[in-house]
Amino acid sequence: MTAHDAAGVPVAEFIDSLAAVSASEWDAVAATDYPFLRHAFLLGMEETACTTAATGWQPCHLLLRREGKLVALLPLYLKSHSYGEYVFDWSWADAWQRSGLNYYPKLVSAIPFTPATGPRLCVAAGEDSNALWDCALTAILRFAGTRGLSSWHLLFPEEDTSARLLAAGLPQRMTTQFHWFNEGYHSFDDFLGTFASRKRKNLRRERERVGQQGLRLQLLRGAEITPAHWQQFHRFYQLTYAKRSGHGGYLTRDFFLQTAPSLGDQTIMVVAEHAGRAVAAALYFRSDSTLFGRYWGCIEDFDCLHFEACYYQGIEYCIREGLQRFDPGAQGEHKIQRGFRPVQTFSNHWIADPQLAAAVADFTRRERPHIEAYRQEAATLLPFRQDS
Repeated sequence: MTAHDAAGVPVAEFIDSLAAVSASEWDAVAATDYPFLRHAFLLGMEETACTTAATGWQPCHLLLRREGKLVALLPLYLKSHSYGEYVFDWSWADAWQRSGLNYYPKLVSAIPFTPATGPRLCVAAGEDSNALWDCALTAILRFAGTRGLSSWHLLFPEEDTSARLLAAGLPQRMTTQFHWFNEGYHSFDDFLGTFASRKRKNLRRERERVGQQGLRLQLLRGAEITPAHWQQFHRFYQLTYAKRSGHGGYLTRDFFLQTAPSLGDQTIMVVAEHAGRAVAAALYFRSDSTLFGRYWGCIEDFDCLHFEACYYQGIEYCIREGLQRFDPGAQGEHKIQRGFRPVQTFSNHWIADPQLAAAVADFTRRERPHIEAYRQEAATLLPFRQDS
């Protein structure tokens, strides 16, 4: 769908597949090493049946063109549910239903199944970001009105983007995640040296326990991850999801065999072996500055192995590679005692119905001080020495 406008004003186009735009054109405007906005990643999710109308993630990406040239883009999906978003709005959906309205479908700008903060509206070099945000908002609200959609939700944008939309009248929600920051550490022991003595001993005991059970861990990057590793990982992922939630996970076998490998050296896998066979693995993605911990799976439980594969191996990698931040994913207060600091993440929400929009705005205002108080309280539980 394309919106026609006056000469010189960008034209909005909503595409139902990333195949409608070339990788070179998309990636040139995205111009980021944030792995989840790469054309290969988002199109790969479509082609491996992770993001389709059938799964409730119908691609509906927004392109802004001026005289045919792509000047901005925004990932966008038509959603028929709220799964895989990590910003929970089930209570809002219930309120809509009780009001006799349909909450679904709704529009969501997010990276599917990926609660990782990063760019959302990407603007070509030399273009006016503020002006293009105005164009994007106008196009999205017009599209939502034409389709009779309940709402539009921008999930995990960068803080300055969220603040801009808040100023434009889109209520802002905050959630708390736990991230690790590299303070110029030279080694894992250097990092542990910032811990209080008892906390440091506890963490060392956890790492020693992994070795005591006869486990061997190997970190692989890019082409070092073979098709056999990907097959294995998919099995671990499915079994772990089934045990935890009763279904086999959001991502298909082909995602792991085709899409994830297409990101090359931006993929890192930690494989744990016991008695000569792989028993667990953790999957990470990276940019030039940040490591993103994304998926974990196992076929056998071992003490402390999850902490080692998903956290400590990631911290060691960041120190060795000089990465500044490690985002291990959503939730998990157990990360605090392992040196992951509480940080705020953001989302913004446009609601079509005026009465319900006012209720959501009031809710976000009342929720905010509680979220901030939680972050401050969580920070008091960090394991670091008072002088560090």
